[in-house]
Amino acid sequence: MTVLSTLLHATSYQSPFLRTLIPSIGLAYGIQGLVAIPSILAQSETYYDLSGSLTYLSCTALSLYLPTIRARNAAALAGTVKPAWPSLIGALMGKPGSGLNWRQVVLSAAVSVWATRLGTYLFARISADGHDSRFDKIRSSPPAFLGAFFAQATWVSLCLLPVLALNSLPSTLVATASPLLLTDIIGLLLYTGGLSFEIIADRQKSKWVEEKKAKKHSEEFLTRGLWSKSRHPNYFGESTLWTGIAVVSAGILCGNVGQVGMGFAGGLGGVMAAAAMAGVSPAFVTLLLLKVSGVPLSENKYDKKYGDRKDYQEWKKNTPMFIPKL
Repeated sequence: MTVLSTLLHATSYQSPFLRTLIPSIGLAYGIQGLVAIPSILAQSETYYDLSGSLTYLSCTALSLYLPTIRARNAAALAGTVKPAWPSLIGALMGKPGSGLNWRQVVLSAAVSVWATRLGTYLFARISADGHDSRFDKIRSSPPAFLGAFFAQATWVSLCLLPVLALNSLPSTLVATASPLLLTDIIGLLLYTGGLSFEIIADRQKSKWVEEKKAKKHSEEFLTRGLWSKSRHPNYFGESTLWTGIAVVSAGILCGNVGQVGMGFAGGLGGVMAAAAMAGVSPAFVTLLLLKVSGVPLSENKYDKKYGDRKDYQEWKKNTPMFIPKL
């Protein structure tokens, strides 16, 4: 028996939903564990953020293709014709027998776009800076450094849960869902708006930093553009885009298709469980940004540096911390 067949057999749960969901989450911890080993030995965080983005991409891809991998492996063992791979274009066009639903393809692409952008941005930043101050106190401690990688695996798993859950539903069942729901429209608008907001805010800040280095201005903190509407517009965009992904996913998971696919008996309990599975992603992201690693670190840093300045206090007083003003 090959390694692949062994792994597939070990995760061949009775529930088709769990047969895809659990291995997809497990892959996140596997990738992070593998990247952690050389990083700990070298005491280097160079590939930490990049590995996070690659984990997003890998887990998303596995959740899309694992059912077909299982079917093709079973056909190979039985000596029968292997089924075709899913057609992404066919799914987007709504063609029967494509093997996927358009929502699965679109949300997977949405995550991939976000992860690729973030990964390349952060990798370019650490390549230029040479280090990341977040790891100054832990890179020399193997247990603490390893904990950071497994924390990243948990972050990926929780953020991806709405997408992984949707992709884990049997394709034949998802094909019976309504072609378009109100939650699809609302969710995609939120994702597009949130991603655009984040990209614009990041570009405005990057341009501001470049201009400061070129001595085109002497400003100590950015108060122009979207940064005049919110003190953390990039974080607001991040929270909004994950909310959009969750809304699209919840539209299916909380409906009959999702309830049957996940093996719930229906009723309020099943709907609440499905809503929690979708909602944990934006809730977790927003919690991290507002209470842990995003806003608090930035606010404390700037308060210490500029807290006694009148212009800083004025900007802070007139500019909302998170939700932009009109």
